[in-house]
Amino acid sequence: MQGLHNAANALAAHALGTAIALPERQMATAIRQFKGLPHRVELVAEAKGVRFFDEGESEITYTYAKTGWSVLGQPGAVAYQIFDRQGATFVDGGIIGGPPQTRGTTRLYLSGAAAARVAALFPGGPLEAVVVAGGPGAASAVKVAYAAWNKGHAALLMAVRALAIAEGVDAALLAEWRLSQPDLPARSESAVQRNARKAWRFVGEMEEIAATFDAAGLPQGFHAAAAEIYRRLAPWKDAPTPPSVAEASGALTTRP
Repeated sequence: MQGLHNAANALAAHALGTAIALPERQMATAIRQFKGLPHRVELVAEAKGVRFFDEGESEITYTYAKTGWSVLGQPGAVAYQIFDRQGATFVDGGIIGGPPQTRGTTRLYLSGAAAARVAALFPGGPLEAVVVAGGPGAASAVKVAYAAWNKGHAALLMAVRALAIAEGVDAALLAEWRLSQPDLPARSESAVQRNARKAWRFVGEMEEIAATFDAAGLPQGFHAAAAEIYRRLAPWKDAPTPPSVAEASGALTTRP
């Protein structure tokens, strides 16, 4: 058998058999002889060292994602999701906002030929669906552009505070900000408080945004640097409390 999904099923069957006192030898033989079901992480082909598995029986996106993730855990592996000749309708989507609690705070942007049909599934409730003109990719582009600013400027604020602290001029910078841009002192503090413990999640996102900028003919350096800013804050993952600005700045000015 291949895959964590089949392994989990085998373990569950063994646990049930143990609970009803089935002989251990018979259970072990049955598990060894079971080759798996069609379309359940089924090895269908192998060419030039590349193995192709079929998980087509399941229509649950989570199952596809979990199977793909287990494949990607192997060195040099790539996961693809291939639709069969019956076809499928693809709708691009991107969420902006936190966990939806009240309507108007979180939006699901959709694009593609069937975007309006999907949006109609969200007539009320806390998540608002917004159809974006354009084909597949348009909704993702909105998400990329939004995150490029939202997470990008937070990284820049943290880097600026780290520079000021390293140069011994943090107090002078804060004093100037209070005169000319009075919201920036609090925003720079908030950037650390809100982002440090989840910075590890943003590294790949910033790298993808940098690549998107490059593909559009724009300089990618800023968001590549933002990825490094978040990478240096990754040690605070799962920390009980976020770091202070001074602590975060110390991590940011320490070369890896």
